[in-house]
This record gives sequence, structure tokens and C-alpha cells, in this order.
Amino acid sequence: METQDYNKSWLHKYAGKKIVIMGAGSGQGLRAAVMLALAGWKVGVAGRNVKVLKKLKEKFPDNIEWAEIDVTHDDAPQKLEDLAAKIGGMDIYFHVAGIQYINPELMISQEVETLETECVGFARMLCAAYHYFRFSGRKGQIAAITSVGGTRGTGPIASYSAGKKFGQTYIEALAQLAHMQKVDVAFTDIRPGWIRTPLELDELNYPINMTMSYAVPKILKAIIDKKRVAVIDWRWNCVYAFWRRIPRYIWERMTPPICSKATQAQTQENARLETTVI
Repeated sequence: METQDYNKSWLHKYAGKKIVIMGAGSGQGLRAAVMLALAGWKVGVAGRNVKVLKKLKEKFPDNIEWAEIDVTHDDAPQKLEDLAAKIGGMDIYFHVAGIQYINPELMISQEVETLETECVGFARMLCAAYHYFRFSGRKGQIAAITSVGGTRGTGPIASYSAGKKFGQTYIEALAQLAHMQKVDVAFTDIRPGWIRTPLELDELNYPINMTMSYAVPKILKAIIDKKRVAVIDWRWNCVYAFWRRIPRYIWERMTPPICSKATQAQTQENARLETTVI
């Protein structure tokens, strides 16, 4: 994929805005960082993949600053504040960091690792962003990727679906708290379906899968429009509406489709689709 494929002219209207993307070392966060940097935004990129973060800085030296941040570590909030200062302040905090295991055997280590990122790390970083806006008096926005997977508890991805539900509920609680405390911060809960990113295994196919080239522009549009909740895309909106209406008794006796084995050709195509050129 060529770099110009990332370029979306409508993003240039907001050139100069300042955003920190947590989880920018791969997947949706990386794709968003490239698109925004090309459009003239000031972007703080954070995550654990230092090699990729450094490459972003090399490619966009005037638009990108980076920091190695692990959301499961206690020093992450201070590092976020430092990164925001490096880009001259933060207008938007965008939380993309996540982890997923398909774990029908309920390996405890995988369940705990998932919840440490999806719940503890999520709360740690949204608290830090909320504190930043509250105590600086700066008007801002907190956007986070949750998932339609948080709609119902799903057996093979129990901790993942529970973690995404936690994220949705936590955002709702912070939105209420901001109203109570008169903090001028908007919240955007982004709920995609399956997106072909490195979180997905190349040898597996997922239902109604979206490419990052298709999904990430829609995600950024939802942030710019300050949507309170955005399901990506219309097909997943239909699935989301249907799942919510299934009685618990029936849901708990269903076998929801998670993934299927890909052919060799599909595996190669999956690997190609998730690649981000920087």
C-alpha cells in the first residue's frame, strides 16, 4: 500500500490539532497516526513497539513525537503527561491499546493478561487523560476503541468481551462524572467489528472482516464529529442491534461464529491487508 492511500483531504481541515494515540505501534493506532501526520496534525504516538514509533518520528519529524508507554505500568500516566507536553498540549486522547486471545481453554495467564490491559490499563489511561483535561482547564476529548464484542459475553473470547464491556461502561461513567464536575471533555466510544490488524491471526478468517483502509477513516470521522457512540460499520450496526435483542437463555446456548481456518491464499491476503507502510 502506498503512503498516499492514507491521505484523506478532509483531515487537513483540522491541521494543527494535537492528539495522543495510545497503542500507535501497530494496527489501527499506527494507521491513524500516519493519516493524521500526513494531514498536518501534531501527533504523540505511544506504545511498546519502540522500533515502529521511532520510524514514525523519522518519517514525520515535524508532526510526531513518541514515547514508550505500557498501559499496565504505574508510570504510564506521567509518561502520557510528558508526551502531551512534547506536542504542545493535548486536544484529543485516543486509546487504541488492546490485546486479544481466542481462549476457549481458559488459560488463566491469557485471561489475566487480557484483563490487565483491557480493564486495568484502560482505566489507568482514561483516568490520566481525564485528570489532564480537568486540572489543566483545557477543553478536550477522550476517544477509545471498545468493540461490538462488548455487547455480549462470548465464550471463546470471555475476557476480551468482558473487557470491552468494561470499557463501554467506564466511558459512560466518566461522561456522567464530567457532567457532575463540569469538566469540558467530550467522550467517543468507538465500537468496531472485526478489523484485519495484527491482533487477528493471518491463518484465520473472521466474519464481516474490515480492512484498516476502510475502517480507520470511519473511526477518525467519528472522533472529529464527536460521536458519543460509533459502531463501525453499518453491517456491524445491524449485528449489534440483533445481538442485544437475543434473550439470555438463548444466547447462552448459542455458538457464535468467531473465526474459521483460512486457506493458504487467504492467509497470504490477510497478511498483506494488515500491513501498514510507514
